[in-house]
Amino acid sequence: MTETGKKEQVRNMFNRIAGNYDFLNHFLSLGIDVYWRKRLVKKLKKNQPNTILDIATGTGDLAIAISRSIPNAQIIGADISEKMLEVGQKKIVKKKLQDKILLEEGDSEALKYKNGQFDAVTVAFGVRNYENLDHGLKEMYRVTKTNGEVFILEFSKPTAFPIKQIYNFYFKTILPLLGKGVSKDQSAYTYLPESVQSFPDGIAFLQHLENAGYQNVYQTKLSFGIATIYSGRK
Repeated sequence: MTETGKKEQVRNMFNRIAGNYDFLNHFLSLGIDVYWRKRLVKKLKKNQPNTILDIATGTGDLAIAISRSIPNAQIIGADISEKMLEVGQKKIVKKKLQDKILLEEGDSEALKYKNGQFDAVTVAFGVRNYENLDHGLKEMYRVTKTNGEVFILEFSKPTAFPIKQIYNFYFKTILPLLGKGVSKDQSAYTYLPESVQSFPDGIAFLQHLENAGYQNVYQTKLSFGIATIYSGRK
């Protein structure tokens, strides 16, 4: 995927796979993505935020997990893909959470929200899809309240043997084949490993968070470094 028009390409890609996204997400990660979100929610819950913005909310999995754990929170889930939001809205209505979670279409790099509107901002598996990473992070910082927090869950690149070798083989060879077989969309599941490989994970991403203005930045590696939770405070 080229940088030119990446935003529109990402929107179109997720619109195409929206119907199969939840199944593939849990199947291809062997269900461990649910555990990763729970770890993020546990960290988020400590300060009991009242207003939360979940960017790149997709079909709302993280927003739903947050709402279950922090029932008094008001959550807005924003995403660029209208088809993903349609799937998410059905889940929210089914779970009777529509008075707690509002899903709406939104551009992560041009957020329509006020300065300092949210106690916390979250993103799960979305920042690597930004067309302009630093601009997107600065927008997140802008809408975060003073002393508010950011929590970002993203794939990372394990370095320890043999996890690194197994991970790379699965991600680059097995996952695209399985993804294509179920979704009939080969490009979406070749894009995934490509986007992870090009993402500045670890210390490099913490530097991007600091450049956006966040302080006390910290990373928590999950599952031998396959995923990482990044956090910071405004």
